[in-house]
Amino acid sequence: MGSFGVVLRSLCAVARPGAFSFRGNRALAARSFSAVLSPPSKAVVYEHHGPPDQVTRMIDLPPVELKGNDVCVKMLAAPINPSDINRIEGVYPVRPPLPAVGGSEGVGQVQALGPSVGNLSVGDWVIPAPPYIGTWQTYVVKEENAWHRVIKDVPIEYAATIAINPVTALRLLEDFVQLNPGDAIVQNGATSMVGQCIIQLAHLNKIHSINIIRDRSQKKLRRLGADEVFTESQLDVKNVKGLLGDLPEPVLGLNCVGGTSSSLVLKLLRQAGTMVTYGGMAKKPVTVSTSQLIFKDLSLRGFWLQKWMAPEKAEDFRAMLDHLLRLVRDGQLQYETDLVPFHDFSAALDRALGKLGSHPKQVIDFTSTSTV
Repeated sequence: MGSFGVVLRSLCAVARPGAFSFRGNRALAARSFSAVLSPPSKAVVYEHHGPPDQVTRMIDLPPVELKGNDVCVKMLAAPINPSDINRIEGVYPVRPPLPAVGGSEGVGQVQALGPSVGNLSVGDWVIPAPPYIGTWQTYVVKEENAWHRVIKDVPIEYAATIAINPVTALRLLEDFVQLNPGDAIVQNGATSMVGQCIIQLAHLNKIHSINIIRDRSQKKLRRLGADEVFTESQLDVKNVKGLLGDLPEPVLGLNCVGGTSSSLVLKLLRQAGTMVTYGGMAKKPVTVSTSQLIFKDLSLRGFWLQKWMAPEKAEDFRAMLDHLLRLVRDGQLQYETDLVPFHDFSAALDRALGKLGSHPKQVIDFTSTSTV
């Protein structure tokens, strides 16, 4: 059997958890005419780890028979997240068995139901909650309990991206320090999607935000509610806290960059402040001086959203999604994305990898008629 056949045999398990046995078209045709089948699907897959632009390819997957609690979902949109790229590279702590379909987040519309499904209807919008592996495909079949119905009166690019970055922003603001109205936070990576969400969620709760960026425009962040925006070079002064004016010293710092940028976050923190690291875009270590630990009594913490993916947290996780989508619907939460047709996936991946400069979050649009 050639490698292509091996890929097809293994990938059917992405559509149905625990079922790594591919039924070919002939076998499916021999089944009872009453069986409910998903449509054939196009998927972006990878058979081994490596550079995503080299190891991914688009293939056709055959129909899948829907069992009792299965739901067939026609994907509407799915983003390319850094964690998706890291999984393909083989450097993310949680990785699916290979071969695998890429993607971990997205929104789709219910296409068909297994005979035992009771809480979803054809036409519902659903998202995988918690997120799972395998959203870069036109149709997904998974059991009913894997899907969460969401409101339809938000753009698809928001529904597709609500479960990772906005949830991360919410948890960063709520899980580490008791923030009260009038308090201040400081963050780097402020132009990222998480950073934009942090600014707005803080503003809604009357929390001041001090934002560190590299060299991009500050106007966009101020429109979102940022109190102060500084470039890293502006903070390269001895009396950095003199730049804060009447703002209080931040009690919480949020770091997704590392290196020099994380050191600037630490410099701005008040006595006994806390810095939480949730990323390392600069690929440089976080360094803290002995005096900052002893005399300022600073605390260093880490955050990984994966801890919120446990089954016992599913109800709370889904409640967060509903809350955040209501904010989107009401115009209180917004961020930049680029919707890209599925057939242009390679170009979107290049942009997500930074090969073409800086771009907003790349979101694959499956609704284009040319994708199927």
